[in-house]
Amino acid sequence: MVRVRHVLSQAGFHLAGEADSDAPGLRVSEAPGGVLVRWAASDGFSALASERAGGSGDSMRAIVQAAVSGLLLQLGHTVSQSPGGGGLLVLAEDARTSRTGGARS
Repeated sequence: MVRVRHVLSQAGFHLAGEADSDAPGLRVSEAPGGVLVRWAASDGFSALASERAGGSGDSMRAIVQAAVSGLLLQLGHTVSQSPGGGGLLVLAEDARTSRTGGARS
């Protein structure tokens, strides 16, 4: 989890703490098999996105998830959609090797 947080921070993403549920940004937390990365927009941004013609929080979430996923994949992490679709699951090293028969992905 520390490595994922460090990479995201160094790339310029704002990381919100798990304890501050109202803060916007990326939340990184432990999950079964790896690390869960979720994005929360500020209330102001959510309101702005809903006022725009054709804008939606879901499309912005998809854009943020694509950026985060692309960055982590480029750095050698294995990333998938989390169960329920609320974020991204970054697989732990041991989960990656067991899925690939010992090869890194």
